Amino acid sequence: MTGENAGDKPRRVLLKLSGEAFGGGKVGIDTHVVRRIASEIVPAVGKGVQVAIVVGGGNFFRGAELQQAGIDRSRGDYMGMLGTVMNCLALQDFLEQEGQATRVQTAITMGQVAEPYIPLKAIRHLEKGRVVIFGAGAGMPYFSTDTVSIQRSLEIHCDEVLMGKNGVDGVYTADPRKDENAKRFEALSYNRALVDNLAVMDAAALSMARDNKKRIRVFGLEGEGNVTRALVGEEIGTLVSTAESRVAD
Repeated sequence: MTGENAGDKPRRVLLKLSGEAFGGGKVGIDTHVVRRIASEIVPAVGKGVQVAIVVGGGNFFRGAELQQAGIDRSRGDYMGMLGTVMNCLALQDFLEQEGQATRVQTAITMGQVAEPYIPLKAIRHLEKGRVVIFGAGAGMPYFSTDTVSIQRSLEIHCDEVLMGKNGVDGVYTADPRKDENAKRFEALSYNRALVDNLAVMDAAALSMARDNKKRIRVFGLEGEGNVTRALVGEEIGTLVSTAESRVAD
């Protein structure tokens, strides 16, 4: 093994991509965005990084929003899970076009389009240099894809969870689009993120990460090459961990 993975074992990461990223801020799939993300995943895999991905479905359906429109929350969440699978298949297709072997595993069984989620099988795929994309959330309502990202990363023994964000390049002391004095954290403790309700991920997911000491790196998706940089382990964005919080200079 060479480069970033010259140690005892290869780097294994879980990349969380929001549905909004796939839609470019609109309903549906922005193929230009998904193609770019796919093209930035492949070089990292070529360097020996084992890449698993959890994809959201907010560009199609959000259970909480559908509930406000009068749809049963559980049914709305299942609609959202099916939306994530559409995103998974789109990303798989673009990765395969780049020559990258890819498998989709779903928490809801749908044999014609994906494998069922089996952790040991996912690990085997990763060890063989395949990208594994997890779809259909946790297969249960009321669980966010943020929570699924932490749970899957723990179950398949990832070194880090990488949260790709739109419109922001890390976690800030305040919303940088509203407060010009907002500062980006280089390092952020789980407790500070929870107490200050900073926009890392939902509280249930963040609590699970804290309880299991799962490192999270929050970075901006828009910058060219940022996905590759995050995957190979460059210190971009904000690292959420047990370390003391530290604001960038």
